[in-house]
Amino acid sequence: MDKKQKIYNKLLDLVKKENVKVDEVLKDHLYTKLGGKADFFITPTSYKEIQNVVKLSNEDDIPFTLLGNGSNLIIKDGGIRGIVINLKHLDDISSDGNTIVAQSGARIIDTSRYALKKHLSGLEFACGIPGTVGGALYMNAGAYGGEIKDVLDYAYVVDKQGDLVKRLASDFELDYRTSNIPDNGDIVLEATFNLKPTSYNEIKAVMDDLTFKRESKQPLEYPSCGSVFKRPPGYFAGKLIQDSELQGTNIGGAEVSKKHAGFIVNKDNASTTDYISLIEHVQKTVKEKFGVDLEREVRIIGEDKE
Repeated sequence: MDKKQKIYNKLLDLVKKENVKVDEVLKDHLYTKLGGKADFFITPTSYKEIQNVVKLSNEDDIPFTLLGNGSNLIIKDGGIRGIVINLKHLDDISSDGNTIVAQSGARIIDTSRYALKKHLSGLEFACGIPGTVGGALYMNAGAYGGEIKDVLDYAYVVDKQGDLVKRLASDFELDYRTSNIPDNGDIVLEATFNLKPTSYNEIKAVMDDLTFKRESKQPLEYPSCGSVFKRPPGYFAGKLIQDSELQGTNIGGAEVSKKHAGFIVNKDNASTTDYISLIEHVQKTVKEKFGVDLEREVRIIGEDKE
């Protein structure tokens, strides 16, 4: 029996068979529609299953990667070795008074809509962010002046030892599009948000306005990873790219959006190599023209294709 078959058999002892896939094509799970295969693709249905998979990963030295809904992520054409965990089945959202508890796999958009239904204000900024709750914590997602750290109370995580741990918002060191989750190796299971009672109409008016701004400015008609670069101090990334006359520039099937310069779209069956090459070209050009280093907001993971 080869090593891959042994790992597969061990995973079947921990997770239901229908939730363990081998050589899963990852581009089907990403907004960019890019990326190679995962050796093992796991979609657990309980916190205990996640703990057990993490412990197996530690015991057998199997690398594992957490994948949200792939809205701010690029996976290389060679795919990902080891175990990829996706929490799409953990998507429950509930409320208690002025707090909302959302599981990691729930979309942050759906969480903001749930808050609207409950007449709770604070998550309006998230009404157009396509990521999951777990992904939103991972990068302290934000838009239009709001961010996760403004409303997060605490979260439950599985740490890198496989233990269930409660962490306060302050424990995550949330900053502009960053947290310490990558360094700690935590897997967010659920988050609790503190919100404020407000009238339905007031909340909806804000969400409608933000939705209009997003839909009128962003290239939603093409696959993309969202905003590619963080905002450099004192500048706007999109304006720098626009002033560098890069809009419409393409490498292979990847193109700097003509609608919003801060986006790179998969216009014509781009490869991950096309996408990354274009990102690097934009960074190089902006640096040469304005002396500004554009830092990626989007994460790039996985292996190059052999």
